[in-house]
Amino acid sequence: MTNKKDGLIKLIVLIILGIAILSYLGFDLRGFISSEIVQNNFGFIFSFLGNIWHNYLAKPADYLWNDIFLDLIWNSFIENLGRLKSGEPSTLIDN
Repeated sequence: MTNKKDGLIKLIVLIILGIAILSYLGFDLRGFISSEIVQNNFGFIFSFLGNIWHNYLAKPADYLWNDIFLDLIWNSFIENLGRLKSGEPSTLIDN
């Protein structure tokens, strides 16, 4: 089983190989990225994704992060870690 570091290295190598192949075939990546059509398309996509995030996903993500993860999981973890460090039993054992 490969770890995340190996996967990242493989991705970087694939990107470099892809750019090298495109360069060999005469494809101008800078010209492509700076073209007006590509800029307009990327602007549209980023605007669309920002709209989706702000109108539909930001509130649920905020709820999941603050109310579920931080309040229920992280704060309990920190509290129990402090209890174990001071020699007290965890809240699971207390209950």
